[in-house]
Amino acid sequence: MTNNSMREKALQAVVTSTESVFSTMLGMDLTKGEAYYKAGAANPSDGVVSLIGLAGPWMGTGSIACSPALACKISGALLMTEFAGVDDEVLDAVAEVTNMVIGNVKTIIEEEVGPMGLSIPTVIFGKNFATKSVGSSNWTVVPFDYDGEQLIVQLCLVQNTEGQSASRVGFTNPQMAIAD
Repeated sequence: MTNNSMREKALQAVVTSTESVFSTMLGMDLTKGEAYYKAGAANPSDGVVSLIGLAGPWMGTGSIACSPALACKISGALLMTEFAGVDDEVLDAVAEVTNMVIGNVKTIIEEEVGPMGLSIPTVIFGKNFATKSVGSSNWTVVPFDYDGEQLIVQLCLVQNTEGQSASRVGFTNPQMAIAD
């Protein structure tokens, strides 16, 4: 699969997966904004960002970013309760939604490229921060709107040219690194 065909497949998968998870699992209808490609991630300066890694024939990162207010709405819809502010339950719920969205993206992409692995999500919450992935890859960025709040779903994938397994991309075999 070429970089351009993967980019198109990734865009389609992000839109389909995000709309499906939000409507089915959360009962939230999102309005998709204009998708774009960007060198480097579109970084918020504050709010909630959840990142999850993908590995296999293609590897990279998927993320969801939103304001604290939208994170509380998402968590409330998932857990069927109200949240006045961001706490551990809100961060866990955003992580789970990221897992569902990017997990569905992974499933769609696997149809073309074969099995891929998915890491556990990492969630960041605060003000005046930036996230960065190493490398110079382009990100597929899809903004969505819900009730006047913006949700940004991003995906960055590069072809794995190292030929290593999905579970150990970039790492040596731990048994080989241990001296007797």
